[in-house]
Amino acid sequence: MQYLLALIPGDGVGPEIVSSSKKIIGKLIENYNLNIEIKEIEAGDIAMTKYGEPLPRHSLEVIDKADIILKGPVGESAMDVVVRLRQMYDMYANIRPAKSLPNTQGKFGDVDIIIVRENTEDLYKGFEFMPTQDVSVAMKIVSKFASERIVKVALDYAKTRKNKITCVHKANVMRVTDGLFAKICREILRGNVDFNEQYVDAAAANLVRNPHMFDVIVTTNVYGDILSDEAAQIAGSLGLAPSANIGDKKALFEPVHGAAFDIAGKNQVNPTAFLLSVQLMLDHLYKKSGEEKYKLASSSLYSALLNVYNEKQYLPPDVGGSSTTSEMTDRIYQLMR
Repeated sequence: MQYLLALIPGDGVGPEIVSSSKKIIGKLIENYNLNIEIKEIEAGDIAMTKYGEPLPRHSLEVIDKADIILKGPVGESAMDVVVRLRQMYDMYANIRPAKSLPNTQGKFGDVDIIIVRENTEDLYKGFEFMPTQDVSVAMKIVSKFASERIVKVALDYAKTRKNKITCVHKANVMRVTDGLFAKICREILRGNVDFNEQYVDAAAANLVRNPHMFDVIVTTNVYGDILSDEAAQIAGSLGLAPSANIGDKKALFEPVHGAAFDIAGKNQVNPTAFLLSVQLMLDHLYKKSGEEKYKLASSSLYSALLNVYNEKQYLPPDVGGSSTTSEMTDRIYQLMR
């Protein structure tokens, strides 16, 4: 099967990450005969300036036909691009690994956590209004259907790892919404895995204190967004954190970090999160197709990236090195088999 990939460079540091990484993606496609056709499209702040909307119609037409989406970070229009796409195509599972790499500056050298975040509901549903000029209201949406399916996704991940899941919520305060999510976690997970629950504030503190107590974390949309950034920094840097947005029909892959306008154009940004997102994309295509070549391509990319971190010579500033984005991607390209 031929897969159509919609590639979005994004804003800020996004275009330089994507430009520098294209040759790596191209080499993987060529070396492993991957059935991937790439169409580059515009979305984000730049598209807003150019077309008056962050997701112009011609880009949506490509996305609608695409099997997978790969994007760099976008700027102030993130809600209108990323969140909109998640909801448009019901990409309900946000998978955010936080894993240490060699020679990074994290306090803990062997963090390995996966945060499974519900991706379509909660406060990010965007239901906000002002009943008066002095009061604003946001609706927190949590449903049985969405909670059940994300908990089942977390269970599938746990079975391939340590069979351990932590359900994170704040049901002692939000007794109805978080209470429902916690109830679903208990019903599905108790007796099937090593299961525990933590309030979100305690989980945030425990991630800093002892991240090794966690393996798979399942949580709601807003908590997952915050905790995954924290976990990434604990693992070594936000520049190391990839993510996958998975639905039944379409999937989107992106780095967790933002557009970092302060270093845009300086050739300093760490491409690791984007490249690990490419790896997640290849793993997804392997699961989808069953074709071994996608798994081999994923392993090749990760092995080359790991070797660069082991060598230490070509690391960017955010992890204590002094190399440029292009120097790092050139080295990864050289090491790929």
